[in-house]
Amino acid sequence: MLVVSRLLSSSISCSSSLRTKYRLKSISSQMGSENLLPEKRKQATLRLCNVSSHMTELLELRAEDPLINILLIPGNPGIISFYKDFVEAVYELLGGKASITAIGHISQTRKNWEGGRLFSLNEQINHKVDFIKNELQYAEIPLLLVSHSIGSYISLEIFRRLPEQVKYCIGLYPFLSLNKESAKQSLIGKIVVSQIFSFLVSSTAAVFGLFPSWASRFLVRRSIGKSWSATAVEAGCNYLLQYHVMRNVLFMAMTEFDKLSEAPDWRFIRGKWDQIAFLFGHDDHWGPLSMSEEITKQVPDVALTIEREGHTHAFCCSEAGSLWVAYHVVSLINRQILIASQ
Repeated sequence: MLVVSRLLSSSISCSSSLRTKYRLKSISSQMGSENLLPEKRKQATLRLCNVSSHMTELLELRAEDPLINILLIPGNPGIISFYKDFVEAVYELLGGKASITAIGHISQTRKNWEGGRLFSLNEQINHKVDFIKNELQYAEIPLLLVSHSIGSYISLEIFRRLPEQVKYCIGLYPFLSLNKESAKQSLIGKIVVSQIFSFLVSSTAAVFGLFPSWASRFLVRRSIGKSWSATAVEAGCNYLLQYHVMRNVLFMAMTEFDKLSEAPDWRFIRGKWDQIAFLFGHDDHWGPLSMSEEITKQVPDVALTIEREGHTHAFCCSEAGSLWVAYHVVSLINRQILIASQ
């Protein structure tokens, strides 16, 4: 395939030249440092798009002559501003030969476009399928899905529904099934099923959102964002400290816990093993090593990597994590292209 060969040579060349520039090998020793990404990199742009009557936030980097389309499916929260550094790093490493779009979840937007309506996991899946059908169905270039956490489950469902359009699916720190050994998941599960607790958590977040911006940044930085980049802290302040966003995050989580009490569809994954790849974290209760072991047992030939560099499940909230995972994703894309071109 001409397209495949062109992308392979271009992306490998670009990755090689940028490896020295980014000093990937030293990233794990710079976990707390900032400015790991080049300041002059091309910036992703945020825009609104109407998808099946739902105002949707998209974070995009468009290539002039793209050889592939990459659609990023976020986790929960599905706030795409968290992924800005990651998206820009992937774009740079592929040498501008891929158009990348990150699509946010319905009603996890800066403005309350849906008037407080709550959306389930299944509705979020339908939303992504509709976007592909409406925006990408006529594209002649390959579509690759890159997904994070519950987004990995969503991307597998998209792959099942649109097998002719999706060429490859990468799940990063995937949340595919409940972890019964996790005390954190047990606590979160109790909160999300309670309307009272969900209301209190969402209301508290909204109150903090009324504080001056410097105070909100201080609160986020000192609580959930101690190791976050400036980009992630800004995203947290702009989105998570709003009632409609937090309420939707919790409601979606409730429907996740209900659905993911079932085992993954091993038959489907086995049937598409050569078009699927997973990255697990060494210490991640959402995607525990027990799940990686189960995947290896059920689908021995699937591409599966365990990251042991010390990055967290929320890799996109730090520049170091964003860059390391970006390199991993690009290496997978290169490998898939090489296999497809033989």
